[in-house]
Amino acid sequence: MQNGDVLKIKEVATLLRVGEKTVYSMAQSGELPAFKVRGQWRFSRKDIEAWIDRQKRAARDFGEADQK
Repeated sequence: MQNGDVLKIKEVATLLRVGEKTVYSMAQSGELPAFKVRGQWRFSRKDIEAWIDRQKRAARDFGEADQK
């Protein structure tokens, strides 16, 4: 894993366009894939990108089911 492959809360917040507190809360609840390093949340870029793809698929599937 390269240095740019590990993101901090602020970077994930920017990527998702949400507040840092939202990212913290989502990490703490297990909603976002994350891990801690000496008590600070860190995120694998690959895991976050996969999470985004799953959210898109779920939204698309929900929209298709809603149209039926």
